[in-house]
Amino acid sequence: MIKPFEPDQIKQGNISYGLSSYGYDIRIADEFKIFRGSRDTVLDPKNMNPDLFEDFQGESCIIPANSYILARSLEYFKIPRNVLVLCTGKSTYARTGVVVNVTPLEPAWEGYITMAISNTSNCPVRLYANEGIAQIVFFESSDACQISYADRKGSYQAQKTITLPK
Repeated sequence: MIKPFEPDQIKQGNISYGLSSYGYDIRIADEFKIFRGSRDTVLDPKNMNPDLFEDFQGESCIIPANSYILARSLEYFKIPRNVLVLCTGKSTYARTGVVVNVTPLEPAWEGYITMAISNTSNCPVRLYANEGIAQIVFFESSDACQISYADRKGSYQAQKTITLPK
């Protein structure tokens, strides 16, 4: 269901990742899309302009003050048909004003998680690639869902890169 999977919680001077008490702490990959639009820019989720983002790859990424970036998980997921996954940000980043926004991972969805990471503070904030960014929590049903994300041929099925709105 998770590749690569870390069966222990790893700290070692990092923001922790791996198996936690009731969930799994995911890592952020080293690929980012930094929003470069201005305050006058109108974002349209039905017609997102890719030129509003600067592609960046590195060991860390700085989110400008009062702005956001798009990133992806280091882990690839294959969610079972009877499981729903919710994601929330880690407290280390939350204490710097960083908010991690991820929609639920629906039954039978698979792919890398694309996440919008907002900096609500008045200062730039540094994110560290290959370290923890968010925690996911699994909800298992005794029954499989009747119609899964895969059955509906969802827009973000099997995404391999940071994916803009479709």
